[in-house]
Amino acid sequence: MNGHVMTVLGPADPAGLGAVDAHEHLFLRSPALPGDDFGDVEAMTAEVESVRAAGVDTIVDLTPVGLGRSATGLAAVSRRTGVHVVAATGYHRDAHYPSGHWVYREPASVLEEVLLADLTSGIDERDWQGPLPAPSSHRAGIVKLGASYQRASPAERTRLAAGAAAARRTGAPVAVHCEIGTMGPELLDLLAEDGVPAGRVLLAHLDRNPDPGLHGELAARGAYLLYDTVGRIKYRPDSDLLDLIARMVADGHGDRLLLGTDVGRRSQLRAYGGGPGMAVLGETFVPRLRSRLGLDAADAILRANPQRALTWAAPAS
Repeated sequence: MNGHVMTVLGPADPAGLGAVDAHEHLFLRSPALPGDDFGDVEAMTAEVESVRAAGVDTIVDLTPVGLGRSATGLAAVSRRTGVHVVAATGYHRDAHYPSGHWVYREPASVLEEVLLADLTSGIDERDWQGPLPAPSSHRAGIVKLGASYQRASPAERTRLAAGAAAARRTGAPVAVHCEIGTMGPELLDLLAEDGVPAGRVLLAHLDRNPDPGLHGELAARGAYLLYDTVGRIKYRPDSDLLDLIARMVADGHGDRLLLGTDVGRRSQLRAYGGGPGMAVLGETFVPRLRSRLGLDAADAILRANPQRALTWAAPAS
């Protein structure tokens, strides 16, 4: 896999990914989001068709283990729409797993083996909910991990270590949920201690904490900054995000930025009658970004940066 991006339909040349939405969820079910689950292939095909029509060619689905993943569903949507889909393995923050879930009981070595199977053999058809694994032919292409607000619990630290080990052994990139944009420096430190350098890490939700000084420090360490609440006006107007991106580009960090919408609720999907929908990135934000930065700078964020970030490296010895 060294030098390639792993999609659910197999290895892909990074140069062929086109424009990338670096954070979405095509199938999701979580106790942290009661009543907002979604998992219908027909509905998601319609949603992704609108994304493709808006100029996006690749979607990164950052749904980790145990939260409604469907490897065959992702593959079906990719085939029907022509959009590349990169699937995740990994573990989310504690809020997404109920008390008593096996992610709290198993040692880091077992948690690591689960991820290695998804990355090297094929994502489990049952999403590791038992009783026995049923590997699909569709491999994960990225490790997704998570921490809580302003802290990483002991259980989250165990899962972070397991995810780092799986990434180190395979060369897969790592994306980390930073709750409300917090814990960026600490998470880079923890992952580095476990052998994953900052240049292999995508820090999600940093636009929830739009601090250009902090972001500059993280980018200088080599991390990718994933601004993934495009169109989510309850957090801040998109004009503020455009200002942040322009500042980061002016400060020389444009090569570390990625974009997405992280539409992770049924009520946010147009296919289910909600909004803003996944297509808001290509439909409304990208034209504004190109107007603000110019075509070359905007396309670097949409194309060159994610293509580089998603490419597998040589496994650590």
